[in-house]
Amino acid sequence: MNTNPVFEAPPGPHLRSDTDWTALTETLQSHGSAVLAQLLSAAECESLVKLYPQISHFRSRVVMARHSFGRGEYQYFNYPLPGLVQALRATLYPRLVGVANRWNEAMGIDVRFPPEHADFLARCHAAGQTRPTPLLLQYAEGDYNCLHQDLYGEHVFPLQLAVLLSRPHEDFTGGEFVLTEQRPRMQSRPEVVPLAQGDAVIFAVHHRPVQGSKGFYRVNMRHGVSQLRSGQRHTLGVIFHDAQ
Repeated sequence: MNTNPVFEAPPGPHLRSDTDWTALTETLQSHGSAVLAQLLSAAECESLVKLYPQISHFRSRVVMARHSFGRGEYQYFNYPLPGLVQALRATLYPRLVGVANRWNEAMGIDVRFPPEHADFLARCHAAGQTRPTPLLLQYAEGDYNCLHQDLYGEHVFPLQLAVLLSRPHEDFTGGEFVLTEQRPRMQSRPEVVPLAQGDAVIFAVHHRPVQGSKGFYRVNMRHGVSQLRSGQRHTLGVIFHDAQ
């Protein structure tokens, strides 16, 4: 169990000043996902990829095929998180907390989230969710990630992001990020989200509210990665709640 989490974020990353956060949050509200272009620079992406072989940064490694999760592998970071990963959590959470609270209100969920990520983490840790959840994923030719949800305990922040660290069509082909949406009494709707190196997709962890004729109802969301046709692909996953 971790007893010394890092709550204070170091400087960075630099969020683009031309990002239209109003439009982005409106897209999240209406669509359940949104792309934050060029969140990380090429150099920042490469620095994170270079961490993957350095096992001292990680608390555990998962080989997907052993658990029928797909093919490929990923590693969960340990505390203290790398500065860039910690900064992403602390910087983006306040931008997303308004959407999270509106979603819970619309879905009739009583939980409300505090304005700062440090306070939310303190809530998680008080409930025994003390293990960090940000992770690096690595895929090679033929690998894929089955559709899933990243739920790790009672306290779940309803939004997360995935940052593509590799270059499509140069480092790898295939390996598209996929979202599915399951509305009541309807077949699932799939969506492929095109990403460039450094782009982040923000999306629903579990479910989101959709306006119907009789008010809001919950739509179930899952995400995954299609099969790589060639090369190697790395992704950073940023989840805002910690795990039991």
